[in-house]
Amino acid sequence: MKQLILLLALILGSGEAAAQQETDKTAEHTLVMISLDGFRWDYIEKHQAKQLAKLAKAGVRAERLTPVYPTKTFPNHISIITGLLPVNHGIVENRFCDKARDECYRLGKGKDDSTWLKGMPLWNLARLQGVKSATYFWPESDARFNGMTPDYYYHYSKHSDYQDRLDQMIQWLTLPESERPRFIAGYFSLVDSMGHDHGPDSTQVYNAVQKMDAMIGDFYLQLQALPQPVSLLIVSDHGMATINPKKSIQVSQLPISDEWKVQFSGPHLMLYAKKGVDADKAEQIAKLKAAAGGRFQYVSEETMKARKFFGSPRVPDIMFETRAPATFTLDKPATYFGDHGYPHFDDMDATLIGVGPAFKQGLMLERVSNLDIYPVAAEILGLELLVPVDGDGSSLSPALAE
Repeated sequence: MKQLILLLALILGSGEAAAQQETDKTAEHTLVMISLDGFRWDYIEKHQAKQLAKLAKAGVRAERLTPVYPTKTFPNHISIITGLLPVNHGIVENRFCDKARDECYRLGKGKDDSTWLKGMPLWNLARLQGVKSATYFWPESDARFNGMTPDYYYHYSKHSDYQDRLDQMIQWLTLPESERPRFIAGYFSLVDSMGHDHGPDSTQVYNAVQKMDAMIGDFYLQLQALPQPVSLLIVSDHGMATINPKKSIQVSQLPISDEWKVQFSGPHLMLYAKKGVDADKAEQIAKLKAAAGGRFQYVSEETMKARKFFGSPRVPDIMFETRAPATFTLDKPATYFGDHGYPHFDDMDATLIGVGPAFKQGLMLERVSNLDIYPVAAEILGLELLVPVDGDGSSLSPALAE
């Protein structure tokens, strides 16, 4: 009988130990997510990013990462980090107005007024479940979503050195376990900036890709040298299209009544009826259609619904859009040669690479929705989803290791 009791104790003990090992493995796993703003889906081959190609071969790559509409920086970064469509997290463009509050938003305004933002970003999901988090310049990561910020974060400064950002991430990962973040998000704008200034085919974009490629390659080697398992997820928010400044559409020359607030951002012209004004929508649409001359098109309610860009007081009353190589400007031709924000087509698709113990090796996924990053990142970190999101993870979950 003593031997039987001992045997049962050993069996139960080994089972508990195995379960504890699995729990510990999940609890210890760390995810670093790096955003390379404006890194188009084809830049790895187009601009010979050898280190990123090597990481993709060692892990998982999406042939194309599909951004949400509109294909702009802030809507897509907030969608990636909350799993929500822009109309649900609130940041529907880089600049827009809210008809209900009679106010307008500009990039980064959430830092001073978090009521512009909805959803539960990954860093809050982590904090609420006892997991520390850190961010280095992810858009709106210094805003108080739900009254909270990451455990560690920085206010944005365009003067911050890129290598210093990566060094800080490594420093966070070498903190004592009780202080160490297991989720880190970082943001780098160089490729996007060069794409805007010089166009996606330029030498300047090639050089920017080369710089980020070398830095990320070295960074991953440092991650591998850490004692804890760390996986790296590299994403971008959108692609980049070539602009011809001669095809600029100057908003100041368009027949727009004073009854409307005007917001424009590259491909979009957005009109919001002023509060207390009985604006004639049909008349204004007709005037702009007559002035379009094939340069831009009206975005119908049906089209907005199809793009899931509908049903929010932040969506404009009237919206027109153009296609590359044209862009909207205020009163002078564009002085830049690249832009994004256009409806979905090849040049707007983005990049995704996952490498490390959380991911399979040598897998290419055809197309991944950026809304699926949130639930998959939560699974890697062992976090329970606490609020409904618009992504179910299905396009990215095949990337996870067994």
